Amino acid sequence: MMKIVFLLLLCCRSASSGTHSLRFFYTGSYGVMTFPEFVGVVMVDEVEVIYCDSSIGGAEPKQDWMRKLIKDDPEHMDWYSNECHTSHNTFKTTTEILMQSFNQTGGVHIYQRMFGCEWDDETAEVNGYDQYGYDGEDFIEFDLKTETWIAPTPQAVTTKHKWDNDRAGLFYIKNYLTQVCPEWLKKYVNYGRSSLLRTALPSVSLLQKTPSSPVSCHATGFYPDRAMMFWRKDGEELDEDVDQGEILPNHDGTFQMSVDLKSPAPGDWERYECVFQLSGVKEDIIKRLDKAGIRTNRGQAGITGNIIIRAASALFLFASCITGVFIWRRRKGEEQMFYS
Repeated sequence: MMKIVFLLLLCCRSASSGTHSLRFFYTGSYGVMTFPEFVGVVMVDEVEVIYCDSSIGGAEPKQDWMRKLIKDDPEHMDWYSNECHTSHNTFKTTTEILMQSFNQTGGVHIYQRMFGCEWDDETAEVNGYDQYGYDGEDFIEFDLKTETWIAPTPQAVTTKHKWDNDRAGLFYIKNYLTQVCPEWLKKYVNYGRSSLLRTALPSVSLLQKTPSSPVSCHATGFYPDRAMMFWRKDGEELDEDVDQGEILPNHDGTFQMSVDLKSPAPGDWERYECVFQLSGVKEDIIKRLDKAGIRTNRGQAGITGNIIIRAASALFLFASCITGVFIWRRRKGEEQMFYS
């Protein structure tokens, strides 16, 4: 079974509080009859804003503010559509080359690339990254500090030497990751300010499957994803006897998360409370551990519904990750930004 570690690591990469991110994902597939040969997605602050694939032959905006940006700058969408087509051809050729390098003659294969930047609007710090994966494993990655490529697999060594010797190409990529990408990100954040910089508080519930099961504190419907949730006992945050869950996306663009507490002794319940903190919101949401307020699946659909929500969100996350995104290249007469 093909590993999906690389895929999930790419998507689950999270910006810290105070930062914004512009991430490009694109995925080429071989031997997958029910999936397009090439799929591209661009995400701003983990929100999908552009989508394309080889079956529709172009790019589509996914947010109202991106549609406005395109209306103000029509060439913007032309660049995306052209790159979707060009990257499809490049990925198809590259996958064939990689199959030869790995002595593969058939089967199912996935070639991916993720690149982008993060910008801290408080400190102005900028970070960039550019990496490739093949069949769920890291293939090659750009080290921005040393301006060299890192090859974790022997099959990537030849590519590393070739790309390391292309000094003009290295300079161009560094300039894009540290200069061009942040400028585009700032433009996107400005256009999408009312959506991207909004805050939405969650509904918080206590869930328990059986009387001896852990108590799950579940928050859903919050935005942005820069949030923390934890259990406290007698006012002190707990590090033990808790299981911290991941932040997962909901279908409406909001997020959910949960943190489980091992079932405490009956006489200690009043000493516990669940605390939810959202970036940009001063007041915490506190849910005290109260047996009467716990939703269970004993004659109810509460906990079952929660499990279904988590599973659906995980599938949504995977689907978002596997859609990879196209790349910006300069047009005729300009130096190509990315390697083929």
